[in-house]
Amino acid sequence: MKKIILGIILFVIVVIGIIFINKDITKTKKNDLKNVKVAEVAHSIFYAPQYVAVKKGYFKEEGLNVEIVLTPGADKVASAVLSKDVDIGFCGSEQSIYVYNSGKKDYLVNFAALTKRDGSFIVSRKKEKDFKLENLKGKYIIGGRKGGMPEMTLEYTLKENNIDIKDVTIDTSVEFASMASAFISGTGDYVTLFEPNATMVEKQGKGYVVGYVGEYGGSVPYTSYNALKSYIKKNPDTIKRFTKAIDKGLDYVHKTDNKKLAKELVEFFPDMTINDLEKMIKRYKDNDAWMKNTYLKKRDFDHMQDIVIEAGIIKKKVPYKKLVNTSFSK
Repeated sequence: MKKIILGIILFVIVVIGIIFINKDITKTKKNDLKNVKVAEVAHSIFYAPQYVAVKKGYFKEEGLNVEIVLTPGADKVASAVLSKDVDIGFCGSEQSIYVYNSGKKDYLVNFAALTKRDGSFIVSRKKEKDFKLENLKGKYIIGGRKGGMPEMTLEYTLKENNIDIKDVTIDTSVEFASMASAFISGTGDYVTLFEPNATMVEKQGKGYVVGYVGEYGGSVPYTSYNALKSYIKKNPDTIKRFTKAIDKGLDYVHKTDNKKLAKELVEFFPDMTINDLEKMIKRYKDNDAWMKNTYLKKRDFDHMQDIVIEAGIIKKKVPYKKLVNTSFSK
């Protein structure tokens, strides 16, 4: 009998020991996650694959603890990366050109693309069933900051469709984050807005989505991830794992039903309903807004530079190999 009791006691001790060991292992694994801070240019369902990577645990699967910080404006994202307040920037890839042309030796290098078109929808004060770009002639449009991709893509779109920008008033004085509120307050006949702002304006009865700028602007690396050249050199494994998680996010978004995706991402947009998010996701999917994978193609990068040159912001192209590192992508 004593042997049986002793055996039970030993068994209990072993079980308790295993539990504590597992707890220690779990704690160690959690502590082993590498912290990575990301500055995102806007908080939009346009960036769904990134939020999927958080929600589905893809970053943690790659050993990363990713913190995403809203930093409105691509110029401010670049400043955050340059000052090393964040490790990775997420914004328009045109910003890397501006930094490079400023003469910085430790400049920004794009290593992963997420979106392949402009994310802006054209919002009108009036319902327009048969909207055409010609409708913008003689009108006042809140277009975004001068030198930013939303405004430059809008100008490029108009020119490509034989509309003289002199025939349109494009307001470039309003910061990206304030465009919706400026329109709601009465400024302009039209405004270009990302989601969820476009839907928010519609829900308030202050405007109507009538077109999608990305439909006209062509394929460009509209929003991509960048980091300092020195950071990438010192942390290639981190960049590789981060890119792999984003690739998983892109793959999931393309393969997942809109309703299911909306339910999974609603926690990132608590002011929106699942039906609203489903509508937004459908809009972006229908317009082929997301990359298939993170590989940033030369032709797309060059097309983006064509848009920036056409806008008169730069005079010549920067070498693709200087500002793009594709070694981490599929």
